[in-house]
Amino acid sequence: MKVILLQDVKGTGKKGEIKNVSDGFARNFLIGKGLAVEATNANLNKLEGQKASAQHKVDVAVAEAKEQAAKLEGKKVVIRAKAGQGGRLFGAVTPGNVADVLKEQFGFDLDKRKITVSGEMKNEGDYSAEAKFYSGISAKFTVSVVAENG
Repeated sequence: MKVILLQDVKGTGKKGEIKNVSDGFARNFLIGKGLAVEATNANLNKLEGQKASAQHKVDVAVAEAKEQAAKLEGKKVVIRAKAGQGGRLFGAVTPGNVADVLKEQFGFDLDKRKITVSGEMKNEGDYSAEAKFYSGISAKFTVSVVAENG
């Protein structure tokens, strides 16, 4: 009997796969526990629709990520931080601070863990940084730390 797996089943297959299994295993275990449905034409069409929908969501996310990366590539982001004499900051500028400024200036809602900066930003100056928008899509930009005497 052909079934469509609704969840990963150890030793049988992964979610969304169509498998040919014995009738007893299909009726008693897979279908009985809600792990699979019979591979009828209606269920196969429903599966194809779900796969197309998932692919469309991925395509939209990739297009949006490429657009955002193009907007940020090569730009200079200015962050103001309190500093003492000699341009040494009180604390450091973190990727979280950079994410906040990106949201403020560009409207990007990026997680701070997706931003990498070269070196620690404890002094004023320019630092190179990279923001990862999607798998394989990133943008390199410059973070300029400006000291405010305070």
